[in-house]
Amino acid sequence: MNFGLVAHRLHRLGPDSSLLRWARACEPGLQALGLGLHATGGAYDALSKYKLLDGQLHPVGNGRDGGLMRLVSRMAGGLAPQAALDGVFFLVDPVDPTSIYPEAQALKRQCVIHGKPFVSTLAGAMEWVAVELTNAGLHTLCVPETAPLFALESQVAALVAHDALKDQMVAFAAEHFDTLSRFAGRVATGTTGKRLNDMAWSRGWPQTQPWVTCYQSGPLGGDAQIAELVLDQRCQKVIFFEDPHVARQHEADIQLLERAVCSAQHATTCFNTPTMARRWAQAVMRGPGTPA
Repeated sequence: MNFGLVAHRLHRLGPDSSLLRWARACEPGLQALGLGLHATGGAYDALSKYKLLDGQLHPVGNGRDGGLMRLVSRMAGGLAPQAALDGVFFLVDPVDPTSIYPEAQALKRQCVIHGKPFVSTLAGAMEWVAVELTNAGLHTLCVPETAPLFALESQVAALVAHDALKDQMVAFAAEHFDTLSRFAGRVATGTTGKRLNDMAWSRGWPQTQPWVTCYQSGPLGGDAQIAELVLDQRCQKVIFFEDPHVARQHEADIQLLERAVCSAQHATTCFNTPTMARRWAQAVMRGPGTPA
Protein backbone atom coordinates (compact mmCIF):
# COMPACT_ATOMS: atom_id res chain seq x y z
CA MET A 1 0.00 0.00 0.00
CA ASN A 2 0.97 3.61 -0.54
CA PHE A 3 -0.51 6.56 1.35
CA GLY A 4 -0.05 10.28 1.09
CA LEU A 5 1.22 12.03 4.20
CA VAL A 6 0.53 15.68 5.03
CA ALA A 7 0.71 17.59 8.30
CA HIS A 8 -0.11 21.21 8.92
CA ARG A 9 2.55 23.25 10.67
CA LEU A 10 0.93 22.92 14.10
CA HIS A 11 1.18 19.13 13.92
CA ARG A 12 4.78 18.80 12.78
CA LEU A 13 6.74 21.31 14.87
CA GLY A 14 8.69 20.05 17.87
CA PRO A 15 9.61 16.57 19.10
CA ASP A 16 6.19 16.07 20.74
CA SER A 17 4.13 17.13 17.72
CA SER A 18 1.25 14.94 16.59
CA LEU A 19 3.11 13.79 13.48
CA LEU A 20 6.16 12.65 15.41
CA ARG A 21 4.09 11.00 18.15
CA TRP A 22 2.23 9.03 15.50
CA ALA A 23 5.41 8.05 13.66
CA ARG A 24 7.20 6.89 16.81
CA ALA A 25 4.25 4.86 18.06
CA CYS A 26 3.31 3.31 14.73
CA GLU A 27 6.70 2.87 13.04
CA PRO A 28 6.93 -0.91 13.70
CA GLY A 29 3.40 -1.40 12.43
CA LEU A 30 3.96 0.75 9.36
CA GLN A 31 7.11 -1.21 8.57
CA ALA A 32 5.31 -4.53 8.99
CA LEU A 33 2.57 -3.35 6.63
CA GLY A 34 5.18 -2.19 4.10
CA LEU A 35 3.30 1.07 3.82
CA GLY A 36 4.98 3.61 1.54
CA LEU A 37 4.39 7.22 2.58
CA HIS A 38 4.44 9.94 -0.06
CA ALA A 39 5.04 12.99 2.09
CA THR A 40 4.78 16.69 1.36
CA GLY A 41 7.77 18.86 2.22
CA GLY A 42 7.04 19.85 5.81
CA ALA A 43 6.08 16.34 6.92
CA TYR A 44 9.02 14.80 5.09
CA ASP A 45 11.50 17.23 6.64
CA ALA A 46 10.15 16.77 10.18
CA LEU A 47 10.36 12.98 10.01
CA SER A 48 13.77 13.01 8.33
CA LYS A 49 15.15 15.33 11.02
CA TYR A 50 14.36 12.73 13.69
CA LYS A 51 15.29 9.79 11.44
CA LEU A 52 11.82 8.29 11.57
CA LEU A 53 10.32 5.97 8.94
CA ASP A 54 13.60 5.68 7.03
CA GLY A 55 13.10 3.85 3.78
CA GLN A 56 9.35 4.38 3.76
CA LEU A 57 9.24 8.10 2.96
CA HIS A 58 9.00 9.44 -0.57
CA PRO A 59 9.09 13.24 -1.00
CA VAL A 60 6.54 14.83 -3.30
CA GLY A 61 7.57 18.48 -2.86
CA ASN A 62 6.46 21.44 -0.79
CA GLY A 63 3.03 22.94 -1.05
CA ARG A 64 4.33 25.94 -2.98
CA ASP A 65 5.85 23.51 -5.48
CA GLY A 66 2.61 21.63 -5.98
CA GLY A 67 3.24 18.74 -3.60
CA LEU A 68 -0.35 18.59 -2.39
CA MET A 69 -1.63 18.88 -5.95
CA ARG A 70 0.46 15.84 -6.90
CA LEU A 71 -1.20 13.86 -4.13
CA VAL A 72 -4.62 14.82 -5.50
CA SER A 73 -3.65 13.46 -8.91
CA ARG A 74 -2.28 10.26 -7.43
CA MET A 75 -5.41 9.75 -5.34
CA ALA A 76 -7.30 9.74 -8.63
CA GLY A 77 -4.87 7.22 -10.12
CA GLY A 78 -1.93 9.42 -11.08
CA LEU A 79 -0.21 9.45 -14.43
CA ALA A 80 0.74 5.77 -14.23
CA PRO A 81 -0.74 2.79 -12.33
CA GLN A 82 2.26 2.51 -10.01
CA ALA A 83 1.76 6.12 -8.89
CA ALA A 84 -1.73 5.59 -7.48
CA LEU A 85 -2.24 6.10 -3.76
CA ASP A 86 -4.50 4.04 -1.49
CA GLY A 87 -5.36 6.81 0.97
CA VAL A 88 -3.92 9.74 2.88
CA PHE A 89 -2.97 10.71 6.41
CA PHE A 90 -3.57 14.46 6.60
CA LEU A 91 -3.19 15.91 10.09
CA VAL A 92 -5.36 18.99 9.71
CA ASP A 93 -5.21 22.19 11.73
CA PRO A 94 -8.68 23.65 11.11
CA VAL A 95 -7.52 27.23 11.68
CA ASP A 96 -4.63 26.93 9.23
CA PRO A 97 -5.77 28.90 6.15
CA THR A 98 -4.33 26.24 3.83
CA SER A 99 -6.98 23.80 5.12
CA ILE A 100 -9.51 25.48 2.82
CA TYR A 101 -7.22 25.83 -0.19
CA PRO A 102 -8.62 24.14 -3.33
CA GLU A 103 -5.94 21.44 -3.33
CA ALA A 104 -6.73 20.46 0.27
CA GLN A 105 -10.44 20.24 -0.48
CA ALA A 106 -9.78 18.39 -3.75
CA LEU A 107 -7.64 15.81 -1.93
CA LYS A 108 -10.48 15.05 0.46
CA ARG A 109 -13.00 14.94 -2.39
CA GLN A 110 -10.96 12.48 -4.45
CA CYS A 111 -10.62 10.20 -1.44
CA VAL A 112 -14.39 10.21 -0.99
CA ILE A 113 -15.07 9.67 -4.70
CA HIS A 114 -12.71 6.70 -4.90
CA GLY A 115 -13.62 5.23 -1.51
CA LYS A 116 -10.13 5.71 -0.09
CA PRO A 117 -9.30 6.61 3.53
CA PHE A 118 -8.91 10.30 4.34
CA VAL A 119 -7.53 10.27 7.88
CA SER A 120 -7.46 13.76 9.37
CA THR A 121 -6.74 13.39 13.10
CA LEU A 122 -4.02 11.95 15.31
CA ALA A 123 -6.52 9.55 16.89
CA GLY A 124 -7.64 8.51 13.42
CA ALA A 125 -4.09 7.95 12.19
CA MET A 126 -3.32 5.77 15.20
CA GLU A 127 -6.56 3.87 14.77
CA TRP A 128 -6.19 3.31 11.04
CA VAL A 129 -2.79 1.68 11.43
CA ALA A 130 -4.37 -0.62 14.03
CA VAL A 131 -7.24 -1.34 11.61
CA GLU A 132 -4.84 -2.41 8.87
CA LEU A 133 -2.66 -4.43 11.26
CA THR A 134 -5.69 -6.25 12.66
CA ASN A 135 -7.10 -7.01 9.23
CA ALA A 136 -3.67 -8.29 8.15
CA GLY A 137 -3.43 -10.59 11.17
CA LEU A 138 -0.60 -8.50 12.67
CA HIS A 139 -2.58 -7.61 15.77
CA THR A 140 0.38 -8.02 18.12
CA LEU A 141 1.91 -4.86 16.65
CA CYS A 142 -1.05 -2.66 17.64
CA VAL A 143 0.21 -0.04 20.08
CA PRO A 144 -1.41 0.36 23.52
CA GLU A 145 -2.51 3.90 22.61
CA THR A 146 -5.08 2.45 20.21
CA ALA A 147 -6.88 0.27 22.76
CA PRO A 148 -9.23 3.06 23.95
CA LEU A 149 -10.18 3.77 20.34
CA PHE A 150 -11.70 0.30 20.10
CA ALA A 151 -13.48 0.49 23.49
CA LEU A 152 -16.85 1.20 21.91
CA GLU A 153 -18.77 0.82 25.17
CA SER A 154 -17.34 4.14 26.37
CA GLN A 155 -17.94 6.04 23.13
CA VAL A 156 -20.72 7.72 21.19
CA ALA A 157 -20.93 7.37 17.41
CA ALA A 158 -22.50 9.81 14.95
CA LEU A 159 -24.15 8.28 11.87
CA VAL A 160 -24.59 10.87 9.13
CA ALA A 161 -25.43 10.35 5.45
CA HIS A 162 -26.35 12.57 2.55
CA ASP A 163 -29.54 11.80 0.63
CA ALA A 164 -27.95 9.66 -2.08
CA LEU A 165 -26.19 7.52 0.52
CA LYS A 166 -28.91 7.07 3.14
CA ASP A 167 -29.75 3.61 1.79
CA GLN A 168 -26.09 2.64 2.11
CA MET A 169 -25.98 3.94 5.69
CA VAL A 170 -29.03 1.90 6.66
CA ALA A 171 -27.52 -1.16 4.95
CA PHE A 172 -24.19 -0.63 6.74
CA ALA A 173 -25.91 -0.24 10.10
CA ALA A 174 -28.00 -3.38 9.52
CA GLU A 175 -24.93 -5.38 8.45
CA HIS A 176 -22.95 -4.26 11.51
CA PHE A 177 -25.85 -3.85 13.91
CA ASP A 178 -24.26 -5.81 16.74
CA THR A 179 -21.00 -3.86 16.48
CA LEU A 180 -22.72 -0.47 16.39
CA SER A 181 -25.01 -1.47 19.25
CA ARG A 182 -21.93 -1.80 21.46
CA PHE A 183 -21.50 1.98 21.50
CA ALA A 184 -22.68 3.73 24.65
CA GLY A 185 -24.84 5.86 22.37
CA ARG A 186 -25.52 6.79 18.77
CA VAL A 187 -26.61 10.12 17.30
CA ALA A 188 -27.76 11.09 13.83
CA THR A 189 -29.24 13.91 11.82
CA GLY A 190 -33.00 13.93 11.22
CA THR A 191 -34.06 11.68 8.35
CA THR A 192 -31.09 9.34 8.67
CA GLY A 193 -31.82 8.88 12.37
CA LYS A 194 -35.48 8.08 11.80
CA ARG A 195 -34.60 5.44 9.21
CA LEU A 196 -31.96 3.93 11.50
CA ASN A 197 -34.43 3.71 14.37
CA ASP A 198 -36.96 1.99 12.12
CA MET A 199 -34.27 -0.51 11.11
CA ALA A 200 -33.28 -1.15 14.74
CA TRP A 201 -36.88 -1.64 15.88
CA SER A 202 -37.42 -4.11 13.04
CA ARG A 203 -34.48 -6.11 14.42
CA GLY A 204 -35.94 -6.33 17.91
CA TRP A 205 -34.53 -3.23 19.56
CA PRO A 206 -37.01 -2.16 22.30
CA GLN A 207 -39.77 -0.11 20.70
CA THR A 208 -39.82 2.32 23.61
CA GLN A 209 -36.11 3.09 23.25
CA PRO A 210 -34.58 4.91 20.25
CA TRP A 211 -31.47 3.24 18.89
CA VAL A 212 -30.15 6.66 17.84
CA THR A 213 -30.80 10.10 19.25
CA CYS A 214 -32.07 12.27 16.39
CA TYR A 215 -31.00 15.87 15.97
CA GLN A 216 -32.17 18.31 13.29
CA SER A 217 -31.74 17.47 9.63
CA GLY A 218 -28.47 18.67 8.15
CA PRO A 219 -29.87 21.79 6.43
CA LEU A 220 -31.64 22.80 9.65
CA GLY A 221 -28.51 22.56 11.80
CA GLY A 222 -28.09 18.89 12.69
CA ASP A 223 -24.48 18.83 11.52
CA ALA A 224 -23.73 21.79 13.79
CA GLN A 225 -25.40 20.11 16.75
CA ILE A 226 -23.27 17.00 16.29
CA ALA A 227 -20.21 19.22 15.84
CA GLU A 228 -20.81 20.63 19.32
CA LEU A 229 -20.91 17.10 20.74
CA VAL A 230 -17.57 16.42 19.04
CA LEU A 231 -16.04 19.61 20.42
CA ASP A 232 -17.21 18.66 23.92
CA GLN A 233 -15.66 15.17 23.41
CA ARG A 234 -19.12 13.66 23.86
CA CYS A 235 -18.91 12.00 20.42
CA GLN A 236 -15.76 10.06 19.52
CA LYS A 237 -16.64 8.43 16.18
CA VAL A 238 -18.18 10.14 13.16
CA ILE A 239 -19.33 7.81 10.38
CA PHE A 240 -20.17 10.26 7.61
CA PHE A 241 -21.23 8.95 4.20
CA GLU A 242 -20.66 11.94 1.95
CA ASP A 243 -21.95 12.53 -1.56
CA PRO A 244 -19.24 14.50 -3.41
CA HIS A 245 -21.26 14.81 -6.62
CA VAL A 246 -24.09 17.08 -5.50
CA ALA A 247 -23.94 20.80 -4.75
CA ARG A 248 -25.14 21.24 -1.17
CA GLN A 249 -26.80 24.39 0.09
CA HIS A 250 -25.61 23.68 3.62
CA GLU A 251 -21.98 23.07 2.62
CA ALA A 252 -20.79 25.38 5.42
CA ASP A 253 -22.49 23.16 8.02
CA ILE A 254 -20.85 20.05 6.56
CA GLN A 255 -17.42 21.68 6.67
CA LEU A 256 -18.12 22.85 10.21
CA LEU A 257 -18.62 19.23 11.33
CA GLU A 258 -15.46 18.11 9.58
CA ARG A 259 -13.47 20.95 11.14
CA ALA A 260 -14.87 20.13 14.58
CA VAL A 261 -13.50 16.60 14.16
CA CYS A 262 -10.08 18.06 13.35
CA SER A 263 -10.30 20.33 16.40
CA ALA A 264 -10.69 17.21 18.56
CA GLN A 265 -7.50 15.67 17.11
CA HIS A 266 -6.66 13.45 20.04
CA ALA A 267 -10.14 12.12 20.77
CA THR A 268 -12.15 11.76 17.56
CA THR A 269 -11.97 9.73 14.37
CA CYS A 270 -14.01 10.02 11.19
CA PHE A 271 -14.88 7.59 8.39
CA ASN A 272 -16.02 9.34 5.23
CA THR A 273 -17.05 6.48 2.95
CA PRO A 274 -18.86 3.13 3.19
CA THR A 275 -15.62 1.38 2.16
CA MET A 276 -13.67 2.99 4.99
CA ALA A 277 -16.41 2.27 7.53
CA ARG A 278 -16.64 -1.40 6.54
CA ARG A 279 -12.87 -1.79 6.78
CA TRP A 280 -13.03 -0.41 10.32
CA ALA A 281 -16.00 -2.61 11.26
CA GLN A 282 -14.17 -5.67 9.96
CA ALA A 283 -11.25 -4.90 12.27
CA VAL A 284 -13.55 -4.29 15.25
CA MET A 285 -15.26 -7.66 14.73
CA ARG A 286 -11.87 -9.36 14.69
CA GLY A 287 -10.76 -7.23 17.60
CA PRO A 288 -7.24 -5.88 18.13
CA GLY A 289 -5.40 -8.60 19.97
CA THR A 290 -7.50 -11.33 18.35
CA PRO A 291 -5.99 -13.36 15.49
CA ALA A 292 -7.51 -12.76 12.06
